[in-house]
Amino acid sequence: MKLIAWVVAGVLGSGISTARADDPAPAPAPAPAAWDNDEPEASDETEPGEPPAAPGDREPAAPAPAPARLPGRPPAAPPAHRHRARLSISPRSHLARSHVEDDSDGRLDKQEDTVLGGKHFRIRTARGAVHVWVPPGYDRETAGTVIYVHGYYTDADGAWREHELARQFKASHQNAMFIVPDAPAGNEDEVQWPALKDLRRAVTRANLHLPDGPVVVIGHSGAFRTVMQWVDHRLVDQIILLDALYAGEAAFDEFIASGKRADDHKLIVVAASTAEESSSFARRYRFAVARERMPSSAGDLTRRERGAKLLYIHSQFEHMSIVTSGKVIPLLLRVTPLKAL
Repeated sequence: MKLIAWVVAGVLGSGISTARADDPAPAPAPAPAAWDNDEPEASDETEPGEPPAAPGDREPAAPAPAPARLPGRPPAAPPAHRHRARLSISPRSHLARSHVEDDSDGRLDKQEDTVLGGKHFRIRTARGAVHVWVPPGYDRETAGTVIYVHGYYTDADGAWREHELARQFKASHQNAMFIVPDAPAGNEDEVQWPALKDLRRAVTRANLHLPDGPVVVIGHSGAFRTVMQWVDHRLVDQIILLDALYAGEAAFDEFIASGKRADDHKLIVVAASTAEESSSFARRYRFAVARERMPSSAGDLTRRERGAKLLYIHSQFEHMSIVTSGKVIPLLLRVTPLKAL
């Protein structure tokens, strides 16, 4: 009996392949984020006050640095898991910049050619390329200005070419000077034009005369990081956000409701993957008007929709199709204070 008791005690004391109740269970592997998943997942890396990651731009646990770009080469294709633009980020430039920012009053170099019958200029600045296009029949005396800010994973050159912006601008039939500046291509990039007056000054330094008419700003996706810094500029009349309102809500509230010039402003919000955040923002305002789909023509908008101070449209076009299909930008430009050609 003593021998049997000794053997049993030895087995129990050895601890071999026995599990304790207070041992933690192994952590499950994290599920990969998906571009088209409409339910954003919280991230352990989210900082206080930072918007949660959401479809389209979620950040992987260890993002790889953006590859260097060669002048004149198109940017690399977006990775499988896109990054969503973030506000709490320590930015660094993705451009090869000069060591000293160009703050002189000297003339900026530009290249000029003809695109779709209109005059096209590519201006070289210390903050990246700026494209300027004026349509055939442009009349500076009655013209306005449209500033298009691209989203992530491209630059001004890439957006100008790949989104066929001249074709879309021409299809709008609006009398305007169209300006396409460089903007952040990822969370690591700083905002190139935090002050709209500096962008306007760069255009004039290229010996181009800005018109005095209405100013309309269009921003896609991560462009909100740039556009939100322009809401207090006295010349901006209307902002159009294309799947871009998922952060920076306080700035756009200032533009449309709480700012000192808010009574004079209009905002159009188009949402696909950002529908949850965008519709939540629109529901705050009694003057907001909602529409379920992008119309096929501006004439399909009701008088109430056309005149809305805040128009929210739930788009049937996906995130990139909003800016590449040619079905959204030209139409929305007709719902602005710009004059038709």
